Amino acid sequence: MRATTFLLLCLVAFAGCSALPNRDPLSIDVAGIEPLPGEGLELRLAVRVRIQNPNDTSIEYSGAALDLQLNGRKLASGVSAATGTVPRYGEAVLEIPVTVSALNMARQVLGFMNEQDRRDVSYTVKGKLEGGMFGTRRFTDEGTFELPADRQPVAPPL
Repeated sequence: MRATTFLLLCLVAFAGCSALPNRDPLSIDVAGIEPLPGEGLELRLAVRVRIQNPNDTSIEYSGAALDLQLNGRKLASGVSAATGTVPRYGEAVLEIPVTVSALNMARQVLGFMNEQDRRDVSYTVKGKLEGGMFGTRRFTDEGTFELPADRQPVAPPL
């Protein structure tokens, strides 16, 4: 009797899992970074992320978290209690305030000083959109950008 009950529960659980919708991953890109008023030695930034939903159902979210790394070193982190909806086959822009601590700024400066010849900077953005027990969506965006070349001072005309 117990074996039959256990088997029946397993079948119900597998049927429930197969009924979960197949969802494509969200496409999330950094759309912009703007300064915010800081406190003390902290630097505050507003990171805007563009969320694209390639699915046939809208996605509700009720909060977000974000971590930002440069060249493999933590730079900033932040959270937002923002709520909203990303429409089906649509997009939305979400702004998440992040904090750069003085210690993280010092690590970045020392890292750049140790890599003087390096002009390309890699970044990684990791985060999540909170959507309830089964609706939380994690995301990662990676890329590189190039720092401008050092400009040589121009000698004044004689």
